[in-house]
Amino acid sequence: MTTFQPGLRESATFDRGVIHEIQRAAETGIYDIRGWGAKRKVPHFDDLLFLGASMSRYPLEGYREKCETDVVLGDRHAKYPLHLETPVTIAGMSFGALSGRAKEALGRGASEVGTSTTTGDGGMTPEERGQSKHLVYQYLPSRYGMNPDDLRKADAIEVVLGQGAKPGGGGMLLGQKITERVAGMRTLPVGIDQRSACRHPDWTGPDDLAIKIIELREITGWEKPIYVKVGATRTYYDVKLAVKAGADVVVVDGMQGGTAATQDVFIEHVGIPTLAAIPQAVQALQEMGVHRTPGGVQLIVSGGIRSGADVAKAMALGADAVAIGTAALIALGDNDPKYQAEYEKLGSAAGFYDDFQDGKDPAGITTQDPELQARFDPVEGGRRLANYLRVLTMEAQTIARACGKSHLRNLEPQDLVALTVEASAMARVPLAGTTWIPGQM
Repeated sequence: MTTFQPGLRESATFDRGVIHEIQRAAETGIYDIRGWGAKRKVPHFDDLLFLGASMSRYPLEGYREKCETDVVLGDRHAKYPLHLETPVTIAGMSFGALSGRAKEALGRGASEVGTSTTTGDGGMTPEERGQSKHLVYQYLPSRYGMNPDDLRKADAIEVVLGQGAKPGGGGMLLGQKITERVAGMRTLPVGIDQRSACRHPDWTGPDDLAIKIIELREITGWEKPIYVKVGATRTYYDVKLAVKAGADVVVVDGMQGGTAATQDVFIEHVGIPTLAAIPQAVQALQEMGVHRTPGGVQLIVSGGIRSGADVAKAMALGADAVAIGTAALIALGDNDPKYQAEYEKLGSAAGFYDDFQDGKDPAGITTQDPELQARFDPVEGGRRLANYLRVLTMEAQTIARACGKSHLRNLEPQDLVALTVEASAMARVPLAGTTWIPGQM
């Protein structure tokens, strides 16, 4: 453990982490690549509080009065929209970044509670399709693993334009994870680093996206909902353009969203917080007359969702559903303390391991190593994930009842206050104890 001499004062600008990164860059000449997501502190759901009912509003009795949680996604144009039992879905994470067993576990856990999971870059695996009641197929710029037959097998299609951890940039899958199976699905050489494209190869703007959405609808017989996913940056304009292009569902991923691997400088310095993105997205949908209306466009929010309180707050701000990625991996067993000794051998520790790109995950989740994969039980992993999803749902219900709501979708901004000026301005709810929202008259 490092000790400090009396009188030494750490610099706020050049703290130990910054000094270490300068020294690492000077020694290696390579920028840092890692997974997980943004680690800097930004305004988040913890900066909001609910106003529970007492006199001016009456709460619901927890054991006698229902609070519904179901959500319908994609009823704008699709013949078969998704009807989920909980608004907590599983975000896209690729086979390649994750092991086949981990993808199977995600499908098992999501199906057990009646929600959806999502493929990710690299295509659809039999493990995930076989265990997923509702599977969303991601259509990405790289086109790795893209198969029209798999599009038809999916229950919805998500056109990915950006990701919260790296909006404007593509992801990475390093050569040590490009096994024969991964390479075969992505039409790549074995053992060679793969860098995903940052934009789709066959269109250059929103008008072209409209044409692509029609093409995807024709391929799937107008049966499947079409999602459009954007990384949170210019959210107001991006959401409007996605709706104009014909999206049934818009997914907005804030900067706290995770990634298997990309540049650290991207993760920490590009994009905006989830808290700031939701009101912008909702405003865009409201102005176009499609927010929470029959046959409207649903909003899914992701990026830093951890608890039922986060779920409830996102929905109170206007989301119809949320998606979890990092939290789902932790529920499966990622960064489990039982592997502490092995994390230390890798130069990390349980709770800090983020070198998912190296393919050495002791938990067998973010690896393609056969021996490490064998440690992970997809049935047990699915059980753990299902338990976690149930807890998120029940926690959100508990809060909704306390606010007098009989359905999660009835939560509203008027149920919230902010603890800080920054959170108040971003979320567009009053500072606690006042009627003041910064920036508004």
